[in-house]
Amino acid sequence: MSAHDRHGPLVRHEQVHISDDSPWRRLPGMFAVIGAAGLVAGFLMMGRDPAKFWSSYLTAVMWGMALGLGGLWYVLVQHAARAGWSVVVRRIAENMALALPVMALLLLPIVFMGAHDLFHWTEVEHHDEVLAAKAPYLNEGSFRMRTIIYLVVWSALALGFWNWSTKQDTAANPSENAHKMRFWAPIGIIAFGVSLTFGAFDFLMSLDPHWFSTIFGIYYFAGCVSITASTIALTVILLHRSGYLRGVVTAEHFHDLGKMMFAFSVFWGYIGFSQFFLIWYASIPEETYWYSYRGHGDWLTLSLILVFTRFVLPFVGIMSRKIKRNPRTLAFWCVWIIVAEFLDMYWLVQPALAHRHGSEHIRPDLFDITTLAGVAGVFLAVFTWGLTKNALVPMKDPRLEESLNHENF
Repeated sequence: MSAHDRHGPLVRHEQVHISDDSPWRRLPGMFAVIGAAGLVAGFLMMGRDPAKFWSSYLTAVMWGMALGLGGLWYVLVQHAARAGWSVVVRRIAENMALALPVMALLLLPIVFMGAHDLFHWTEVEHHDEVLAAKAPYLNEGSFRMRTIIYLVVWSALALGFWNWSTKQDTAANPSENAHKMRFWAPIGIIAFGVSLTFGAFDFLMSLDPHWFSTIFGIYYFAGCVSITASTIALTVILLHRSGYLRGVVTAEHFHDLGKMMFAFSVFWGYIGFSQFFLIWYASIPEETYWYSYRGHGDWLTLSLILVFTRFVLPFVGIMSRKIKRNPRTLAFWCVWIIVAEFLDMYWLVQPALAHRHGSEHIRPDLFDITTLAGVAGVFLAVFTWGLTKNALVPMKDPRLEESLNHENF
């Protein structure tokens, strides 16, 4: 029997259900219009410069995927660890993961329409021994098949856990749903880890098919987690301002979310430096050139900016206990990390196009704005719809009472 059943409702209905007259109810439609307008505008202008469009589109989609994948990881790991503290914020991560099937669908135009403009390996030259050797893996048929597998795995996990969690709110025996989620979470983590790693290889690392890194998937994963913790914390802060989740999500939970933001900013720096240092130390030409053209011209400037915005400044800024427990200061760093993650995706994707054109300059374009608006709008439309559809917390979770009484020591 859950704590909810023993003691009655642990939180008031108005604390965790967005009212019918709330401005939050209008957000899904507004974001859907923005998303559709951005994507349509981008695709209509694509003929002006297809290569630049697809490069901008991939940047935005991989940023949106980071939000969805990070939300899915958060849900899986909390269930696998049987964590109590996170119950009151887990539903927000579930709604982030709910957008993952739509984000995954946005990969399909890249695979079926933009592959030749993005990936050099789609047109293997017979004299290129490296690409010829990688052809059994880097070919369009297997690339499309792997993408379908990623889409199915991510969508099944996201929709499955969201469905079990939301049905638990009204279930006669909520423990049954809790057992299902705890059972499938470790299996889901394995499937998630493998698919995310190969997805990062396919959509990001293969932009430079001669270059490789065995920890590239972990690099992308670190960004997924830090942006997820930031999005959860920022969403709760905004909900607090609207009168929701007050007394439910407290400074104790902000503290833990801030610790996750701090930890994975450090982890991102550790993985990024490990990848760079080993390649720099070995100094093998086919390994170093990926960093080489990111170390010249405008890309060197962006590389240095990324080091400070993604690691150095968050390391100093989020370290303090007071900052993590203060919604205003924490909100600043939430926005900072979300923006910095987009810069990271830009740094991973865009230099490949510039390198193919022999340029060392960053070329900002209207495509960067329209594709980002499109992807962000679609993500936020699904995410905010999820927030308004059900309770903001799992109402009958067996560990809800533990989460409500959570304290940091």
